[in-house]
Amino acid sequence: MAIAIAVIVLVLASVVFYFLSPWHLTPLASNWGAIDATIGITFWVTGVVFVLVNLFLAWAIIRYRYDRRRRASYEPENRKLEAWLTVVTTLGIAALLAPGLWVWAQYVSPPDDAHEVEVVGQQWHWSFRYPGADGKLGTVHTSLIDDDNPFGMRPDDPHGRDDVLVHSPRLVLPLDRPVKLLLRSKDVIHNFQVAQFRAKMDMVPGQVSYLWLTPTRTGEFEILCAELCGLGHFAMRGRVEVMEAADFDAWLARQPTWAEQLAAPAGDPASGAALYAVCAACHGPRGEGSLALNAPRLAGMEPWYARRQLRYFRDGARGAHPDDTHGAQMRAFAAVLADDRAIADVAVHLATLDAPRPRNTVHGDLRRGERLYRTCAACHGNDAQGIRAVRAPRLAGLDDWYLERQLLNFRQGIRGRHPDDHYGWQMAEMSRVLASEQAVRNVVAYIATLGVAGAASEANAQGED
Repeated sequence: MAIAIAVIVLVLASVVFYFLSPWHLTPLASNWGAIDATIGITFWVTGVVFVLVNLFLAWAIIRYRYDRRRRASYEPENRKLEAWLTVVTTLGIAALLAPGLWVWAQYVSPPDDAHEVEVVGQQWHWSFRYPGADGKLGTVHTSLIDDDNPFGMRPDDPHGRDDVLVHSPRLVLPLDRPVKLLLRSKDVIHNFQVAQFRAKMDMVPGQVSYLWLTPTRTGEFEILCAELCGLGHFAMRGRVEVMEAADFDAWLARQPTWAEQLAAPAGDPASGAALYAVCAACHGPRGEGSLALNAPRLAGMEPWYARRQLRYFRDGARGAHPDDTHGAQMRAFAAVLADDRAIADVAVHLATLDAPRPRNTVHGDLRRGERLYRTCAACHGNDAQGIRAVRAPRLAGLDDWYLERQLLNFRQGIRGRHPDDHYGWQMAEMSRVLASEQAVRNVVAYIATLGVAGAASEANAQGED
């Protein structure tokens, strides 16, 4: 009797929990209400079966409980019961499969007027490509992928010259306009998913898969990788912003094409040297930095990363948090750089600077720090040399006190939580791997032991975010 009562209580509690639970589907933001209906049918079919089977189990326990006065009878076949079970099971399976097959047929049949956007996944980063004025995406090939050509664009394809390449993990889509998302992966299997769209699809290396949808609600939604793709899988996130069609067209028109990105000047080191005179007051004439002034070493910084951080400071994506007092100082200095050309000039000049290796000031357990750094190495490289393909900067050669402060800022939400900091939020998530301040010191102490890459000779000034 106790077991039967427990089974009945379990059934009742499960049913009550389902109806009263706060965890239900997120509000729908696409045309895929049919998928919600299919999920609802699945819940009801499996829910009814769950209730009936368990109530039958409780009834059987009570009805056929042990009694010395009765003996069990063996009945190997019961054609009537088997027929009923076969019919009921067939109807249940049909109720589960038929709606899904009907929805799937629509899911893989995009409308003829759907515009195309390419989604590229790699460990652990999203990037996007839009067709230009000709309405056609240029052809790509994996053999052409390198730091200067992360999409693998074919330079001899005229359709690719006007393509818009978005390296940051931010996808912009127009409201009420069907879109076909072409999905490809550079390395391992990923899965593009936006919960509010009810849309997801695997991205298989060497293939181009796709899905389509029509956004029906403006706003920002999170992009997730729904396939376990490695150590940094949990931090492979992005943002999709749905805006009015007119706003989307205006946004797309403002984005530089691939041809314009190729033609953009890399920056003038001489002009950058003149602009750097203001920065030298804190960071030193050789970019050596100053602990007393809380100014980190800048010598040899990659131009693409320097450009991104200077723009973030100038635009308020970094240094705006009230507890980031040092970042607020940098915002004031970055405001001196009037435009992107000035930022590019300074960034190229930093790559030409050379300064002595900073002395170590942070001490920790190197063995534990090495183990913790294995997660960081997935993006920043085994020798902390940085991996430009995933927009992860070099860490080797930076001041250890500066690394410690930034990791603590990421962990505490002081840095990386601004909505326009498209890479900082990923670091904010990854920094949670470091469970304590001592863990931060351990990994920073280990990074300080790694070699320093050459300055100007290995810096590439052509990268762009």
